[in-house]
Amino acid sequence: MKSKLLLAAALAAGATAVAAYAAPAAYITAAVADKGRPEADTKKDADRKPAEMLEFAGVKPGMTVVDLLPGGGYFTRIFSKAVGPKGTVYAVSNPPRPPQDPAKPPPPPAQDTLAADASYGNIKSVHIPLVQGLKVDTPADVVWTSQNYHDLHNVPNFDLVAFDKSVFNALKPGGVFIVLDHAANPDTPNVTSTLHRIDPAVVKKEAEAAGFKFDGESTVLRNPKDDHTKGIREGFTQGQTDQFVYRFRKPK
Repeated sequence: MKSKLLLAAALAAGATAVAAYAAPAAYITAAVADKGRPEADTKKDADRKPAEMLEFAGVKPGMTVVDLLPGGGYFTRIFSKAVGPKGTVYAVSNPPRPPQDPAKPPPPPAQDTLAADASYGNIKSVHIPLVQGLKVDTPADVVWTSQNYHDLHNVPNFDLVAFDKSVFNALKPGGVFIVLDHAANPDTPNVTSTLHRIDPAVVKKEAEAAGFKFDGESTVLRNPKDDHTKGIREGFTQGQTDQFVYRFRKPK
């Protein structure tokens, strides 16, 4: 009898945990279903769970969202459709490096191509030296960075608390900073460059030192089979590592 009661309690607790996650809003599921998204992106959805991520971030139509270090634009496209024509998405990264061979310039960054696409007319591409801090023309509702924060730790003379303060200043009062990254074990500072992971406690400490209030965590990208001792490409695809998703809020 005791074991049955314990099992029932565990099932109830699990049901409560699942119920705590709100179902993604219709405009978010529509954004994920956007036919303009590349097949290479949509194949990652099962692992990366973009609808759940946008719901956790609180993305809504009309918002201003900063996609910090957007890479190929996986989330940029989805943000664009979710915030709609009255919203704005800033895709922000460092300036492109000069081509090694001027006669063979590389293709433009993906964020520039997206910003030039009429189907995503609310995207603005911004290239700024991030060592000088984040700057955008309009105060943001959400600043988002996915699988990038650990890389900032690898930039020489980069003050993460000062950078997080610039994110804080770029947000509206009540706005949120979302950090999604590959989890490292505690007290392993050097793995940001070797394993490309970061201890979640380090992120939390730095964000709070910049003035943010920790406002919650999504566990939908957690993977207990990942013991954090391998590099993120050692037997993993981009979305299969153990990942934490933290939400920090700028007080009103």
